[in-house]
Amino acid sequence: MRHTPRTTLAVAVGTALCGASLAASAETVTIATVNNGDMIRMQKLTGDFTEKNPDIELEWVTLEENVLRQRVTTDIATKGGQYDVLTIGTYEVPIWGAQDWLVSLDDIGGDDYDKDDILPSIRDGLSVDGTMYGVPFYGESSFTMYRTDLFEEAGLEMPEEPSWEFVADAARQLTDRDAEQYGICLRGKPGWGENGAFLGAMANSFGARWFDMDWNPQFDSEEWANTLNFYVDLMTDAGPPGASANGFNENLALFQTGKCAMWIDATSAGSGVTSSDSEVADRVGFALAPDNGLGKRANWLWAWALAIPAGTDNEEAAKKFVAWATSKEYLELVAENEGWSQVPPGSRTSLYENENYLEVPFAEMTLASINAADPTQPTVDEVPYVGVQFVAIPEFQGIGNDVGQEFSAALAGTKTVEEALEAAQALTKRQMDRAGYPK
Repeated sequence: MRHTPRTTLAVAVGTALCGASLAASAETVTIATVNNGDMIRMQKLTGDFTEKNPDIELEWVTLEENVLRQRVTTDIATKGGQYDVLTIGTYEVPIWGAQDWLVSLDDIGGDDYDKDDILPSIRDGLSVDGTMYGVPFYGESSFTMYRTDLFEEAGLEMPEEPSWEFVADAARQLTDRDAEQYGICLRGKPGWGENGAFLGAMANSFGARWFDMDWNPQFDSEEWANTLNFYVDLMTDAGPPGASANGFNENLALFQTGKCAMWIDATSAGSGVTSSDSEVADRVGFALAPDNGLGKRANWLWAWALAIPAGTDNEEAAKKFVAWATSKEYLELVAENEGWSQVPPGSRTSLYENENYLEVPFAEMTLASINAADPTQPTVDEVPYVGVQFVAIPEFQGIGNDVGQEFSAALAGTKTVEEALEAAQALTKRQMDRAGYPK
């Protein structure tokens, strides 16, 4: 039997104990995030972070958009403490920051982080009284994506600034149900951040609004009737079957497989429709979101941001991760590994000064769309709220989800447009009365 010398044994035991001590002292940062392409890509690249921070372990909770919102809202409101980093948006950050539910991120990353490089409209939307409570992983508006080959074959030319009338006419011309080719794909899945976001922005362009200056719901208005009737008729004539169940991810898959001639949705979809996963990547054009000649386009303003809940036990480790994921260096890491078209868009000014990025076909249209959105004046007529595709009050999440169910029912045909709007008016008034509006 071979004997191990005592000195060697001592070193081996010491090394093992040291490794055990490091493992025991490692902090675990639990990140709740949404299951879209940019976030999934981030998870694949986090080896770069853990290599630089071996004392921090990352645990991921990746959820569908509606489920994510429900889980993180419940957790932060009840102080559940399940997560150290939250993926939330321009709606939640100012409301939760004002209630001291989030950690201030004004000191994130130090001088090298360059907070001043964050696009002003995106930064303002994630701040309360000048204090940042979230930093953008990416920022977005909405725009029109279309198949250049199908337009050319049909003798159509997409304007850079299309109208809803043009879009509707083109969608009907480009629909061939026998070939499973649909003129247009639009969100129908219920949820304030799904069909509520799309129809809220669309309604702005039709002159509709959620509330008047006295906080009275406006779903009984002619403008809302025009919006919802136009949408339902268009989708019935030119949309895919089962559209009432389709959200962002479902429509992305339809477009990537050549089923949609047009898709109006988030500018962040640009990387998906031009990626190697897309069968039509080399046949995609981009234009602004449509308008109705009233001075407002159907483009929203949003950022998927990373935020840290107050009371986390791992604040400093969480800040290190958030700084890494939203830094200029992260954008370069994505470009190096995936190409410039896959870099998270809409967060930093310097990205739109980078000649490599400006060669990406949707880059300039993304910035133009973001700049065209004005959350402080989102509607044709004056309103008492801020927010383009949402209303920045705590009650909106519940109201928006319920209204989204009514809109989805109208699209599915289980309710008429008139019935859906009557129900939306009644439920919104009931919830606003219960909340004590006007305040």
